[in-house]
This record gives sequence, structure tokens and C-alpha cells, in this order.
Amino acid sequence: MFGRRALIAALVLLAGGIVAKAGSEGRAVHTLSPAGLAKVSDYIRNEVATGKIPGAILLLQQHGKAVYYQNFGVRDVATELSMSADTIFRLYSMSKPVTSVMAMMLVEEGKLSLNDPVSKYIPAFAGMKVGIEKKAEDGKVALALEPLERPITIKDLLRHTAGLPYGYYGGGMVREVYADANLFNSNLTNAEFAAKIATLPLVEQPGTVWDYGYSTDVLGRVVEIIAGKTLLQFEKERLLDPLGMIETAFFVADPAKFPRIAEPMPEDRNINPTTQVRDIRRPATWESGGGGMVGTVGDYARFAQMLLNGGTFEGRRYLKPETIALMASDHIGPETKIARDQNYYPGGSSGFGLGFAVRTSVPPGTAWPLGEYRWDGVGGTFFFIDPEDDLFGIFMVQTPTQRGRIQLALKTLIYQAMGR
Repeated sequence: MFGRRALIAALVLLAGGIVAKAGSEGRAVHTLSPAGLAKVSDYIRNEVATGKIPGAILLLQQHGKAVYYQNFGVRDVATELSMSADTIFRLYSMSKPVTSVMAMMLVEEGKLSLNDPVSKYIPAFAGMKVGIEKKAEDGKVALALEPLERPITIKDLLRHTAGLPYGYYGGGMVREVYADANLFNSNLTNAEFAAKIATLPLVEQPGTVWDYGYSTDVLGRVVEIIAGKTLLQFEKERLLDPLGMIETAFFVADPAKFPRIAEPMPEDRNINPTTQVRDIRRPATWESGGGGMVGTVGDYARFAQMLLNGGTFEGRRYLKPETIALMASDHIGPETKIARDQNYYPGGSSGFGLGFAVRTSVPPGTAWPLGEYRWDGVGGTFFFIDPEDDLFGIFMVQTPTQRGRIQLALKTLIYQAMGR
């Protein structure tokens, strides 16, 4: 059964005004069965009961209404405060779709073009080189720098084909240069960040490989330059405040809100061997368009519903339907001859659009919908938008180590509950 607690929570959301009007007039082909949803609840409860995660929130919204909402466990095992709709999470890479939407607003206004070279806005990018590992006669490998075959474009930033990787050790010499630069732990302004990254080599020629990394952070700087204000100022003016995303920011400024912050298990705080989850109680200079935002399930629900609605929410238009369709189309398909890096996160059944992974084929043994688009964050949060069923889902949790396993299991159970 849906459950009295879940129903009450859904009504709380409705009363709080975070559930939107239906984005589609037609009835969905697939609906969520009570028995299937019970299995979803059981799965998450077991994750909490076995100590894998402190707590979580799952929202499934169809035709603009919450058809499933449940809080599980606690925000933080140290405080034992119950998980609730106003809990604040580190969104990490779920920031990328927000930054991408800001850029596409500028594209619609004619202030930015997908084919613009990044160097039009950040001149230092014109002088970037590609790092190539070359072996000398004595057998030693050194990094050689080669000129760009074509400029990095705005489209490259949106679809992660700019050659700007996240750095990690053991991933080749260029990635180790990025790891040494320690950009993820820096607290620079976006202007300082862009200037620093422009001094590093690219890992591939632009437009040749989908390679996940700092592209969206550079895009955030481009947005700032065109807007003439900080990324957050522009986001608040054009998206966050009008949508009612009042809790979304780059850190938690008000100490009274600190108890509302979700924390991972004490032994589950490393997002990689050299970096712990960020302390979002500390003021941040870096407004990281690629991974810096914090927010609540309700705030992100408004954003997701706007996308599902084709760019509108509560009577206000943010983007045109054709812009959303362009963003949710595959831009790295076979016809582009773009290769995929060894860690290709979208997975074999998906391509990548302008800010989201996009499902391009049905995974074996499923009937998952084509055209579903989505992304997640290294802190554990994920969302997906399913236009075919007029549905979106948001899962909020803080668990760097368990996120991939949980996301796959939950998505499977949710779609099984829909008969998919």
C-alpha cells in the first residue's frame, strides 16, 4: 500500500507548494502499482536498517502530482534528526543541468551560440594545447603539447567533449596534471578557476571524446561573463527565485539551517581517495557550476517539473519546448564519431545531450523508455525525467560509496513498479 505516512508527506509537499500542475494532458501509458512501490519502500528501508545509509528521500511525480513521497531514516546519525522535506543535500553534479539551463537561456536570447568558441569569452582558451604521451628512445614517457585542431566550443562544454577531465592518479599523465592542480579542493572565483584551467593541457582534441570533467564549470564562467554578474546572482534572478527554489545555493549561509544538512555515514565521506565530501557550512567562494550546489528535494522538484513541462512552470516560461528537446537529444551518437571515455558514466544504453544523459536504447530485459534523461551527483543524489510517462523521480541521499549500486537497484524497482 502507498502508506499513511507517505500520503501525509505527499500532502505536506502539496501544501508547501512544491508540486506543480500537470505537464501533460494525456494519461500515462504506465502507472506505478502499489505493490511495486511497496518493494521500492522495502528496499530503501533495508538500506537504512543495515547501516548502508543514514536516511533518504524519494519523490516520484506524475502528471504534476506526487504519486510517491517518503522520508526514510535520519539526516545524520550523529544527531538522529529525522529525514524531512526541508533537509538540505549536497547536489554535486546535479548542478550541471542547472548551469546548462542558464546557458541555454542565453542561447535563446541570441547572446550565446552553441558554435561559439570558448575563447570568444575567455581569450586564454585560444592558446590551449592537447597533452600527448610520447615515448622517447630511452623508453621514458614524456608529455608533449600539440596545438588544437579546432577551438573548444560552447557545445563541447555542454556535452563534455572539451577535453577538460576530472583529475585522478593512475589515469594517464594529463589526468595526473589535473589531480596535481587540485582544482576540486580550490576555492577560487569562477574567473580565477577559468584562468587556472586554461594553463593546463587538454586530454583530447575538442569534439573527439566524451570525457567527463570540468566543462560545466567553465560554462558557468561563460554565463557570468555574458550576464555581467556572478553565476548565483544570474541563477537567482532568472531561475531560482522565480521557480521558488529558495533553498538552492552554493553553501548553507544561515547557521539556523545547519541541523537540516544531510550527512553520509561517518566512514562514507570520501568522494575519491584525496577528497572528502564538502563542508557546506563553510562559506564558498567558488560557485561551481559543475558540482557546487546544495538544495532540497522540493527545490529540485520544481526544476524537474519545469523541464518535464517543456520549459514552463506555474504560468511562467523559462525555456522553449524545442530548446528542452534539443538538450534532451543525443549529441554524441554514432554519426558524430565521438568516442567514449573508459568510465563512460551514462552507460551503454545512453548517449549524452546538452547537460543530461539521454536513453537511446532499451536495456536488455527491460522496457525502459527511450528519451528518458537524467543525471546524478557524486554525493549520492540522482534524478530522472521520463517524458513518455509524464513522470520524474528524485532520490536524495548522501553516500559517495553506495550511490551507483543503489541508483541502479532503485531505478530497476521503480520501472518494475510501472510494468517496465
